[in-house]
Amino acid sequence: MTTDIEKAPEALQQLVADSDTGGRKPSGLTAGIIFAAAMLWGLFQFWYASPLPFELGFGILNDTEARAIHLAFALFLAFMAWPAFRRSPRNRVPLADWALALVAAFCGAYIMLFYAELATRPGQPNTLDIVVGLAGVLLLLEATRRAVGWPMAALALIFLAYCMLGPYLPEVLSHKGASLNRLVSHMWLTTEGVYGIALGVSAGTIFVYVLFGALLDRAGGGNYMMQVSFAALGHLRGGPAKVAVVSSALNGMISGSSVSNVVSGGIFTIPLMKKAGYGGVKAGAIETMSSVNGQIMPPVMGAAAFLMVEYVGIPYSDIVKHAFLPAALSYLGLLYIVHLEALKLGMQPIVQAVQRPWRVRLMRNAIGIAGSIVVVCAIYYLLQVIKAMMGAAAPYAVSAVVLALYLFSVQQAANSPDLPEDIDIENPKPLQTWPTVRAGLHYIMPIGMLIWCLMVEEMSPALSAFWAVTTLIVLMLTQRPLIALFRRTSLTGTWMDGWRSVVGGFNDGSRNMIGIGVATATAGIIVGAITLTGLGLRMTEFVEFVAQGNVMVMLLFIAFVCLVLGLGVPTTANYVLVATLMAPVVVELGAQSGLVIPLIAVHLFVFYYGIMGDITPPVGLATFAAAAISGEDAIKTGVQGAIYALRTVILPFIWIFNRQLLLINVHGAGELIRLLLACTLATLLFAAVTMNWFRVKSRWWETVLLAVAVVLLFRPDFFMDRIEPEYRQVPASQAYEVARDVPSDDRVVMVIRGLTIEGDDITKTVALQLGDKGEDGRKRLSDAGLQLMPLGDAVQIGQVKFGTRAAKSGFEQGWDVVAVQVPTDRPTAHWFYLPALLLVALVWWSQGRRMPATRPLRAA
Repeated sequence: MTTDIEKAPEALQQLVADSDTGGRKPSGLTAGIIFAAAMLWGLFQFWYASPLPFELGFGILNDTEARAIHLAFALFLAFMAWPAFRRSPRNRVPLADWALALVAAFCGAYIMLFYAELATRPGQPNTLDIVVGLAGVLLLLEATRRAVGWPMAALALIFLAYCMLGPYLPEVLSHKGASLNRLVSHMWLTTEGVYGIALGVSAGTIFVYVLFGALLDRAGGGNYMMQVSFAALGHLRGGPAKVAVVSSALNGMISGSSVSNVVSGGIFTIPLMKKAGYGGVKAGAIETMSSVNGQIMPPVMGAAAFLMVEYVGIPYSDIVKHAFLPAALSYLGLLYIVHLEALKLGMQPIVQAVQRPWRVRLMRNAIGIAGSIVVVCAIYYLLQVIKAMMGAAAPYAVSAVVLALYLFSVQQAANSPDLPEDIDIENPKPLQTWPTVRAGLHYIMPIGMLIWCLMVEEMSPALSAFWAVTTLIVLMLTQRPLIALFRRTSLTGTWMDGWRSVVGGFNDGSRNMIGIGVATATAGIIVGAITLTGLGLRMTEFVEFVAQGNVMVMLLFIAFVCLVLGLGVPTTANYVLVATLMAPVVVELGAQSGLVIPLIAVHLFVFYYGIMGDITPPVGLATFAAAAISGEDAIKTGVQGAIYALRTVILPFIWIFNRQLLLINVHGAGELIRLLLACTLATLLFAAVTMNWFRVKSRWWETVLLAVAVVLLFRPDFFMDRIEPEYRQVPASQAYEVARDVPSDDRVVMVIRGLTIEGDDITKTVALQLGDKGEDGRKRLSDAGLQLMPLGDAVQIGQVKFGTRAAKSGFEQGWDVVAVQVPTDRPTAHWFYLPALLLVALVWWSQGRRMPATRPLRAA
């Protein structure tokens, strides 16, 4: 089955290739070698993610060896697939690039090929080590220039120069410098530089998720999600734009690239939006925003999300939990924006669905949604009962249940008409929602497997993706033969079609990973420079000087840095750089201001603003791709997209101060429901404010009232804090009692004081998340990595275990605990939702009085 990208015009396919997979298209033996290298890389990564090496006792690799093989493949394919210059040949690989590819692959694999020898001389590289390391760094920079872009290569060069020129820089930036031998050894022969965390996550986790997306697209999952979106929303007012929003949210699980997401969906949705009346600029902006936001949509987020597991130190399932509400709000806000645009422009549906009474429509949808929920719950509890009752035989029973579900879903697909391969732009035909859903139920199973392994079984991200990919491969090989059997038609060619899809998916996944592999390796150079020179400590002083103790100014500065870097650096590298430099700074300076900022909140802040670089003019490849489809000016499209992006832009600032937006410190189902309803309403109101349209065009005072309601709904704690503080202080000697009484997975907040390594006396507020509730507060603190030493009425921090939650939360060994903060008995801040609702009701009533005179169309 072809991918959605292959349905695009050749010029757009070339744009995606130049951005994601390499612009060369050689033929003959060269094409075969590139294909073979991509397949070997994909098979190696699939093997490495699996439990098979440990089960069979064969092919077990440590992290460094796997990273070296990963980098060797990425460098080889980068020089083979990307031409050196715009005028370089696209239909063949010059001899110079052959030589560079082979040398780069050797340099990348060097640390694995000579692993035993290097282990005998740590920190004492010989001449060959230095030559290979220096060549490797230079070739990596060249591969980065080709596959990622010159801005990132230039940024890495600046950091390398900073390492070498330390003694000659101004005092605020100066350091003792590094010799060439030390620099090369640090960057290429240790895990502090190129082979660091970023490359490790790329090799261990990101690849297998990109492979999952490529296989799901080849299987037909991308087209299925597009058709379901069109069936559900295509007949509504502004339907094509709503299809773009929903299908892009679903396709975020398939494509980690904003550009390919724009092209695969935009070739259908942008022309349909123009036909509906949105205009080329708005159509391109809507598709760009929808596609870019695919990277923030759980359960499969952008590549940078997997790096958070290492940087924040929490399971990926927790990251998914924290990221879900903001992502859902972002898409909901965009869905409402396109609806308001349709109202403002007076649009009518472009597809006329079968007209049914609203009661019938409501009943059909209610039955469908309720039935889906009941089925999902029944499957969940059935599997849980099987696990609890069948012991060692449970995996076989679970497999039997999964097989039965798969056969049932394929049988439903066989009894349904085949889904269209695309959407007829000139004469779109309506589809019925539930029959369309039923025609591809089996595509949901690999996604369900992934979510089950991640969220229920709490497997590692890589192992979860391995089982999802395995399920997907079985689906791809069997779906066509089984459908043919159920339909009693010929099986001829069905098996080969499945194999071709699997092989094509492995090739696509490897090609999509080249740029990511190279980018994460180059990000390691930047991180290595920071660790080698101590730049992180200087950044704390610099940001503190810029912000002058103001947390909001500090956040605005970091957002600006992310947006500027995003103009030329991919999201993953942008995240690595800013998270390494800035995230600890935000947490530290916030703590010194008495504000406890969870580390995950800062990392998601950086992640969101890094993604915004794909939209922001004058650079933004996703915007240029959308403009190429719409035929409009890319800058105007980018500006319009930036306006639409405002609802996403404000969310990071909100969750820094209101942790509940990340589902942190939400207690009980009632509080959760109130929070979800309030945040949903706030998002819709903010969209109405930015569009200056609610029920009709808003007057200035109505816009002001709606904006006040948004603040009340998003930040009720701001107003409650003015009435009564959230915490009161108790003596430090009560730390164990407080820790004992803290609910499970909640946090204990302490005020600590001590001397920094610069000799400054600092007081800061820090919080430590504890595990399951127990009777021993000392043990709960110890399990989180913190040991206290009571000294009479005083308490000192005795030990902070490396890499634990306590270390990541900012606790410092030897510092004094000044006090422990416990929650006050103040009323819930959610009471401020009531005045917000009154303001909304007032504006609703006011605009309702004007609707008969000003509204050109009936209500949607």
